[in-house]
Amino acid sequence: MTDPISAGARAAVKRLTSDYGSGLAADVEAALHTRGLEQRPERYIDPVSLGSLIVSIATLAWTVYADLKKKAANPAPDVVARAVRVELRNRDDASSASSEITDVVVTEVIKAAEDTNGTEVAH
Repeated sequence: MTDPISAGARAAVKRLTSDYGSGLAADVEAALHTRGLEQRPERYIDPVSLGSLIVSIATLAWTVYADLKKKAANPAPDVVARAVRVELRNRDDASSASSEITDVVVTEVIKAAEDTNGTEVAH
């Protein structure tokens, strides 16, 4: 069973590596490995923190997407992205997330979720 959070974060890395460096993949893998642990980076400038930010956005995007999907069969990516950006603004630890990163991660999480063909996915 595919995990849309992991799949979305990994797909986002492929799109963001040229801007943020080749070490981003390892940083995201490390963040995915420690996902769920109470570990909050103080800032999102260094690559390890950027990896954590991507996983955090992917987790939030999945939650928002799943909630919106209960109300509408196929929530539009821009609606999901807008809801994620609003939530990120409310969080002190993720306020530096760029729109580009948020949009890429949201798009990839939605693609990963749709690739599961409606099967229930654990996260």
